[in-house]
Amino acid sequence: MLDFFTIFSKSGLVLWYYAFQDVKGNFTDPVNAFIKSVILQERGGSAAFIHGTVQMKYMQDNEFELIFVVGYQKILTLSYVDKLIDDVHRSFRDRYRQQLLDGTLAMLTADFDFKSTFAHLLKNAEHVTVLPKQMKGFSESKKSQKTIESLKIKKTEPTSKKNDRRNSEIEKPKAAEVIDPPKEEVNPDEIARRIEEFKRKKTPKATKTEKKQKKGKTGKQMRIWDQGGSAKDAAVLDYSNPNDTSSTNGHNGRANGGITEEERGWIQGSQHIQELVVENDSEAETAASPDVAPSNRKKSTGIFNLFSNLVGSKALSKDDLANVLKAMSEHLIGKNVAAEIAEKMCDSVSAKLEGKVLGTFETIASTVKQSLQESLVQILTPKRRVDILRDVLEAQRVSRPYVIAFCGVNGVGKSTNLAKISFWLMKNGFRVLIAACDTFRAGAVEQLRTHEARLNSLYPDGDQPKCRLYEKGYGKDAAHIAMQAINAAKEQGYDIVMIDTAGRMQDNEPLMRSLSKLVTVNSPDLVLFVGEALVGNEAVDQLQKFNQALADHSNMVNPHCIDGIVLTKFDTIDDKVGAAISMTYTTGQPIVFVGTGQSYPDLRSLNPKAVVNALLK
Repeated sequence: MLDFFTIFSKSGLVLWYYAFQDVKGNFTDPVNAFIKSVILQERGGSAAFIHGTVQMKYMQDNEFELIFVVGYQKILTLSYVDKLIDDVHRSFRDRYRQQLLDGTLAMLTADFDFKSTFAHLLKNAEHVTVLPKQMKGFSESKKSQKTIESLKIKKTEPTSKKNDRRNSEIEKPKAAEVIDPPKEEVNPDEIARRIEEFKRKKTPKATKTEKKQKKGKTGKQMRIWDQGGSAKDAAVLDYSNPNDTSSTNGHNGRANGGITEEERGWIQGSQHIQELVVENDSEAETAASPDVAPSNRKKSTGIFNLFSNLVGSKALSKDDLANVLKAMSEHLIGKNVAAEIAEKMCDSVSAKLEGKVLGTFETIASTVKQSLQESLVQILTPKRRVDILRDVLEAQRVSRPYVIAFCGVNGVGKSTNLAKISFWLMKNGFRVLIAACDTFRAGAVEQLRTHEARLNSLYPDGDQPKCRLYEKGYGKDAAHIAMQAINAAKEQGYDIVMIDTAGRMQDNEPLMRSLSKLVTVNSPDLVLFVGEALVGNEAVDQLQKFNQALADHSNMVNPHCIDGIVLTKFDTIDDKVGAAISMTYTTGQPIVFVGTGQSYPDLRSLNPKAVVNALLK
């Protein structure tokens, strides 16, 4: 039994609706969730959407910008829903075509009396039963046609093979008669060259003892080790002279106070994180410059050049879009987008464009590219803005530290990017306490201690440092250390607590339980997932399982899951930026930071348009 059926325009105007069984007050929330999650987020690849206990199936009419939605309880299996929505779509379009063509104003004044027609269509659809596919019986299978005789192996050779062998013996060629080749005249110089070459081959080679006698006797050379040295080398290896401004220990040109000129530039730089910059497409630059002659312009390249000459003035069908969507999917996968995500995005673009009427001078290529760009920008644009500086100031007003927890798999750069974000926060005048909750990996605490010393050298602040490391060594409970660090931050007046956790694979259940315990016990304000920009399909698996583990292993009614993403190693991928799409599409959470290097200022905020331009280049 259906719950409701509604028809509304993409501009938000409800044209007609019908509610079953007195559920008029209950279908508003599912429809609003459908509009927010599917329509506004450009996720129209699937024809179904589930919200709570309600499952909705929908159809988009791109010619008149209409959406048809039917809802029912997800525990029911209704085989006639697809036929019903098709029939209603067709009947509603044909009946009110003129009002739909007249525009929004005509829709506001029109009377869409569709109740009797809908009841008739529903009755017809309910009488149509779709029978499940019957399994074949044994008598209908090919196996039943086999007999015992057909399974026997015959040892006698087939007559055809015997005949072939006899024919091959008959057709054996006879031995070819030896015919003397014709004599060629040989040049005397060639004869002399061959004689010299023959003498050189016959000359005996020198033995090993003769070779040693020819070479002079050399004594054994002393090997110089990189970390070795004697008392004579002490002056060269002494890096303790504070007045020495030469290159020492890999740090070039350190000024007084242990800060290099490069680091001094970091401190004097802007307090705001710059946006990610990607080079513009050469085609756009060439098209934008009017001085370039048309003959000298670079020919269009990419996934859309094969369809650039297909002019519109017709309604698009699935056949028209099939080739370009296939090329688009392959292009996205080549740019590191997960295969599953690329397929969903192509389905979404297909559902958005199918039935749309092109203008006279519009091409399929330009229409598909524009639609894809809009969808990608919409996906990368966060549903909610994560403003850490504003939230830290809000936490200061209530006299408590702002807590950020970092999680992710092994080797993605959690500690390094934690130090980068700490540098940015210290640059904005906040005091940071780093909680060393990675009590498993050898050297994890020492790595954070090195970052602490370097950050304090960049921002010295008298007796009480602006950055402090809270650590209890190895083998301890990470959740307990995090709780002690938060209490210490309250007592000592630190503004922010940065919790560094151990790297763990998404399939390791004991470690995922430990992470969920840390998040549940300490309730951090922000949980950031740190992921590499190098991964493709793996990004989807990592994010889904981390998010699911935080939800499954928590005893809270509303568990705290991943709030944002830190995308690292972005400087190593050139234009293969598909991991950003895969991660954002999977969770719907924003990419808060992008790591573009190993230095502290190498932190950027995501620019959706720049990423989309690189993705479609």
